[in-house]
Amino acid sequence: MMALHLLSMLIALIIDQLIGDPRWLPHPVRGFGKLISVMDRVLNRGKWKKLKGSIMLFIILSITLVLTFIIVRIAYSINHVLGVFIESMFISTTIAARGLKEAGLSVLVPLKRGDVQEARKKLSWIVGRDTEHLPPAEIVRGAVETVAENTSDGITAPLFFAFIGGAPLALVYRAVNTCDSMVGYKNERYKDFGWASARFDDVLNYVPARLTALLMAAGWLGKKRLTLSWLKEQAKNHPSPNSGWSEAAVAGVLGIRLGGTNYYKGQVSYRPYIGRPIYSLKAIHIERTIAIMQRTVLWFTIVLIAAGGMYIVAAQSWS
Repeated sequence: MMALHLLSMLIALIIDQLIGDPRWLPHPVRGFGKLISVMDRVLNRGKWKKLKGSIMLFIILSITLVLTFIIVRIAYSINHVLGVFIESMFISTTIAARGLKEAGLSVLVPLKRGDVQEARKKLSWIVGRDTEHLPPAEIVRGAVETVAENTSDGITAPLFFAFIGGAPLALVYRAVNTCDSMVGYKNERYKDFGWASARFDDVLNYVPARLTALLMAAGWLGKKRLTLSWLKEQAKNHPSPNSGWSEAAVAGVLGIRLGGTNYYKGQVSYRPYIGRPIYSLKAIHIERTIAIMQRTVLWFTIVLIAAGGMYIVAAQSWS
């Protein structure tokens, strides 16, 4: 099955590059969102909110795992070609390499032609912060942070879990990620109800986030004072235990500084800086971050294929 998982992953990456995430195609994440919204309304009230949030997470993950496993298993039982096709389609819905590139370019293009207002508008589509009055450098920071952070969440992490358990585990990861994005906030409404979703998302992203950062920085480690200890230290400046790793890697490679002051619905939010401001933030840094993302995905895929190949050889030698 490992060889079939690897083939499905490669085809999934091709599918994502060819069609991305068209709105006309049914998408599991939209289904997750509707189910989470319903359970939020029903369960997120009264006492025992942590328990109720944990129950919500368990139900969503159980449904996702069982349904995906059954569908993929039936497809493989009919024909291996059908099985690979179905599994590839499922995995392709969990990754967003094309979408992430297009999101970054949607900000970069108007910024390059001097249309700051349009760049602010396009940035508002991909970040939660207020963008109405951002200067060009802050627009660049928002886009760079988004592409850097989502390289792991949106591409390498689901590939990592597809490698371990095929489409069922990749979709379980995406379900957890969706739960966290919808209820994993620390505000009054969700600090208890979203606790399980946020913690489990942190656990699942622990290894992929660090592998992603290492591959992002691989060619620069030891240069520009970019070391493993520096990456670890800078990553701690991010409020997330995982997202700071990819942001630190990108900041170190490009010689820029991320983090600082953001506004959310008029409320100020400050986080420590990540990186050294060797260069001022310019539009070109969005383009370079996209290039880092694409190179990282390529190397991540090669590493998984190599690991899978070694597993297959070892399994054959043991049989």
